[in-house]
Amino acid sequence: MPEAPKNSLKPTDYNFGEQSKKTLQFIEDATSNPDEVQKKVLEEILSRNAHVEYLQRHGLNGHTDCETFKKLLPVITYEDIQPDINRIANGDTSPILCSKPISEFLTSSGTSGGERKLMPTIEEELGRRSLLYSLLMPVLNQFIPGLEKGKGMYFLFIKSEAQTPGGLLARPVLTSFYKSSHFKNRLFDPYTNYTSPDESILCPDSYQSMYSQMLCGLCQRNEVLRVGAVFASGFIRAIRFLEKHWQLLCNDIRTGIINPQITDPSVREAVMKILKPDPKLADFIEAECNLESWQGIITRLWPNTKYVDVIVTGTMSQYIPTLDYYSNGLPLVCTMYASSECYFGVNLNPLCKPSEVSYTLIPTMAYFEFLPVHRNNGVANFISMPKSLNEKEQQELVDLVDVKLGQEYELVVTTYAGLYRYRVGDVLRVAGFKNKAPQFNFICRKNVVLSIDSDKTDEVELQNAVKNAVNHLVPFDATLAEYTSYADTTTIPGHYVLFWELSFNGSTPIPPSIFEDCCLTVEESLNSVYRQGRGSDKSIGPLEIKIVEPGTFDKLMDYAISLGASINQYKTPRCVKYAPLVELLNSRIMSNYFSPKCPKWIPGHKQWGNKNCN
Repeated sequence: MPEAPKNSLKPTDYNFGEQSKKTLQFIEDATSNPDEVQKKVLEEILSRNAHVEYLQRHGLNGHTDCETFKKLLPVITYEDIQPDINRIANGDTSPILCSKPISEFLTSSGTSGGERKLMPTIEEELGRRSLLYSLLMPVLNQFIPGLEKGKGMYFLFIKSEAQTPGGLLARPVLTSFYKSSHFKNRLFDPYTNYTSPDESILCPDSYQSMYSQMLCGLCQRNEVLRVGAVFASGFIRAIRFLEKHWQLLCNDIRTGIINPQITDPSVREAVMKILKPDPKLADFIEAECNLESWQGIITRLWPNTKYVDVIVTGTMSQYIPTLDYYSNGLPLVCTMYASSECYFGVNLNPLCKPSEVSYTLIPTMAYFEFLPVHRNNGVANFISMPKSLNEKEQQELVDLVDVKLGQEYELVVTTYAGLYRYRVGDVLRVAGFKNKAPQFNFICRKNVVLSIDSDKTDEVELQNAVKNAVNHLVPFDATLAEYTSYADTTTIPGHYVLFWELSFNGSTPIPPSIFEDCCLTVEESLNSVYRQGRGSDKSIGPLEIKIVEPGTFDKLMDYAISLGASINQYKTPRCVKYAPLVELLNSRIMSNYFSPKCPKWIPGHKQWGNKNCN
């Protein structure tokens, strides 16, 4: 298999040009013969785990070839292996899923799929994650030279970890990585040369962590060449933190003494190595933050910034206008594709438009398979996640090199850490190829849907419908800051509810008729099954938009974090079902509006699921 590049220990020894050459060659080698690489990956996984209970249970008997593997091993969901996971969590150290000891569990995002899942991992997986991070800077440097000469201002956070009854840690994948020796004792890499001290990143108090990271970023403003966070929402939260606390931050910079609210001794010590009295800088930041408009605040405060590094694919795309406003249209770069189950791939064309982002899966990371996703009337015909695939559906899975351009697939992985033919739940579309390796657009997470009757609305449709509707707000200089949805079945018939939090830049009040137009535009933008339910079938009531108070979605996030969600992985749920969250949203309603009439629906369209639909 292609040999992963290794870098040097110290910045003084680091030859960026030579390291970049090795890294880019690794990508070339890995993508030039992905079929052979994938076969070797599967063979390696199966041979080292030949005697584990799970593979023996399915009768693999030491076979390492693809054909036998696919014939005997079922395609699974989390529920299928949950009993095995529970055994490991409760202290069973026998080789159930993996021959190597499970080092910890990685918890999936608290808002993905509605439950926290425990993903087994092993110590060596940290090396694979480090490898993927090491690919990013050489790729970026092809498009934006000189990045190694400065720093990145990235807002990175950890979450307090839990412990299973058997004593294993359970924590989000990024918390695991940041707390590992791979990160804390990392070899020099320009990509992880941050303005934030490790002590700030590793501080469990989210306020102290954010405050100290922002303070260090401001102090080193002229060294900053790139800014970012994991998700677009996290970066915008950082900018809003600056809006609230710039006066305190300026006082610290002016005096050279960190605010007494920052009580963590290691954070104070690390920050004081960076913070020096600088009244001139404090005056400059104060003047910029005092201006009425915050448009372009990123380039005003960090003038050498080349791009914003955040995830803006999937539902994160709604933040693009806000990011453009704060950054004066800097490139928005999505660098990599990863999850708690596995790190998958990188974006080899980082300066592409957000709508065109595609990820090249690195074939050494895991063994990849793909389940075709079929659409009827342009709507994803999602298979219910807990349901096992029948024999015909099992046979539909294809290998990495056999996917078809333009086709959508659900990602299925077999990992070194003990997941075998596991359905990740992400839907991807084949966008192109790097040598012989396919490149994928991330479309959505499965099963994030609204449904009242036979209708099924996925998050992509909802996002597009909301995007169309908010155009009505443009003449009033208002923007949608955040939103979620809810399928309200307490009414007869049930109906969709959208909770909108708005940002008002203008002074002209928005008439109720405009919000009613927004309701109708959302409905007109949804699929034909929904529109038939609203019109002909009368099985769905008029869509409702509820305008909530400013700060409501911050409260929503705070509540999720109080329940154990990770601030670093938190994504606003596009559909809420959990009663306390619905109650929180309903407690902060300022006004509400309904669609004034049924959306258009052309007779003759078949009902959802009809095989004759095109």
